[in-house]
Amino acid sequence: MAKGGKKDKTFFIELILKIATYSVGIVDVWSVMTVVSFSRTVSIIGMVIGFAGDIIFAAAVITMKDSWRAGLARDDETKMVTNGIYQISRNPAFLAFDCVYMGILFMFFNQVLLVLSLWAMVMLHLQILQEEKYLLTIFGDEYSDYKSRVCRYIGRKPADRRE
Repeated sequence: MAKGGKKDKTFFIELILKIATYSVGIVDVWSVMTVVSFSRTVSIIGMVIGFAGDIIFAAAVITMKDSWRAGLARDDETKMVTNGIYQISRNPAFLAFDCVYMGILFMFFNQVLLVLSLWAMVMLHLQILQEEKYLLTIFGDEYSDYKSRVCRYIGRKPADRRE
């Protein structure tokens, strides 16, 4: 991520996403060590959401196998993966990160963590938008058809709502 000589929009989105990810990680650790949760119920909900994120991420990595990439690896050859968890989410790894961010936020809420988590989630979304453009250029109609059947984050589109 954010590597290479070309300093285009994708490079800067990946760079800012990298900074956001590291920032959230640092504040996560700080929050765990210093913040006392305000509600046991909310903390339990956060644990469930975070654990779900871990499971979703593991499923994404296992399903992707050798096609796994961080960022837009323009020089790498890859195949389109639409099986497994990718049948119900075009971006399960990003969905997983969002779940983990929300889970930790629910368990150890503070304003700094809220702002950084939202920032990281927005940056993940911008990364998804870049990847979707890239995948459309690489896989064309195959990706377009997949996109019309499977939602960006979670769910399948009914036949009558497909693009």
